[in-house]
Amino acid sequence: MIGFFNMTRRNLRLFFKDKGLFFSTLITPIILLVLYATFLANIYRDSFASALPDGVVIPDELLNGTVVCQLTSSLLAVCCVTVSFCANLIMIWDKANKSINDFTVSPVKHSTLAVSYFVASAVSTLIITFTALGVSLGYVAIIQGWYLSFTDVLWVILDVLLLTLFGTALSSCINFFLSTNGQASAVGTIISAGYGFLCGAYMPISNFSQELQNVLMFLPGTYGTSLLRNHMMRGVFEEMKAYGFPDDVMTGIRDSIDCNLYFNGNEVPVEMMAGVLIGSVLLFTGIFVLMNILKKKR
Repeated sequence: MIGFFNMTRRNLRLFFKDKGLFFSTLITPIILLVLYATFLANIYRDSFASALPDGVVIPDELLNGTVVCQLTSSLLAVCCVTVSFCANLIMIWDKANKSINDFTVSPVKHSTLAVSYFVASAVSTLIITFTALGVSLGYVAIIQGWYLSFTDVLWVILDVLLLTLFGTALSSCINFFLSTNGQASAVGTIISAGYGFLCGAYMPISNFSQELQNVLMFLPGTYGTSLLRNHMMRGVFEEMKAYGFPDDVMTGIRDSIDCNLYFNGNEVPVEMMAGVLIGSVLLFTGIFVLMNILKKKR
């Protein structure tokens, strides 16, 4: 146990010691929030307003609250996964500079090394994603309309925690096969560029072809994004109902922004989305553990 704590502390210190990596990783979600609010907010607002049926009027405050909740949920859904790939670089650095060879011949167990990398990456990522969450909630409260209840905030915190653990487990499995900084940079670039589209954060998957939607419904990130969006926008939907929005209009709105997901024609409940995300965390964590066990045997 002492070896585990020492290795975890060592990995955390290496991550925070590299000020360039830490601050660039920390500021990235904030920069994305500014870019989202600057360039995508008007697009989301116009798209949402044009999709409303004739005769349905929505106040500007409620419209702004709807847009900003969609934006922030998209931002957090992407950052929880992409940031974990940056926080998980310590494992690759140790392979690149051969430090891992010193650890493998030391009394520290191979399983202890693997768990310490995982925990250190999760803690580092959580610090950044919760900071991004705090900034996002502050942006919603101060600049836009606030429709979140205390329970909603707690659910959003839990969603961010689950998505961060999912990102850590996924990045641990992928980074396990990488051994150079160049490989890490290439994989990180691909994940950063493509994940937001695959999980429906940048563009709702309801806008894609039916064939592509069927494929994306097998990806855990799709459910993570929808889960976070449901909890971020629950208060907004309640306010829309209070304004007298018809049920069919509400269903159309939820469908258009992926709050409602359909697998094989059947609507996926929120509880099932959370179950898929939890199962994915356990699955990828188990795969990471199994890979380390097999590596030790070899």
